[in-house]
Amino acid sequence: MQLDHATIVTAELDTARRFFVDVVGLTDGARPPFSIDGNWLYANGRPVIHLVDATVPALAGNSAPRIDHIAFRLESTGEWQALLGRLQAADMPYQLAEVPRMGPQQAELQLFVALAPGVVVEFVTALRHVHHAQL
Repeated sequence: MQLDHATIVTAELDTARRFFVDVVGLTDGARPPFSIDGNWLYANGRPVIHLVDATVPALAGNSAPRIDHIAFRLESTGEWQALLGRLQAADMPYQLAEVPRMGPQQAELQLFVALAPGVVVEFVTALRHVHHAQL
């Protein structure tokens, strides 16, 4: 099993699209002609992020279905450095959290970006891919 895609419903459609294209490095791609606005964003030829325009505001005091966050794994030092460079160029704030080693699982570093209220994107990599100056 593998992650197919994540759908993010947001009133900030263009902001989310710019983040995923300009910072994350996904590409805009074909999307079926649905009756509601949105974007499909691709990685390695696959649509992995579906952005959908939020047309109905959430009612105060009611829970709305949502995804807490989505996570992308970066497999190399080069990928991690490139992401950090794009985040800095976009002046995008983020938070880091270290995941300690557990048994055979290596220590990892998580990077969290609060894209919009209720929309958090995580990037994770093995701690060995991170320069100590970044911690």
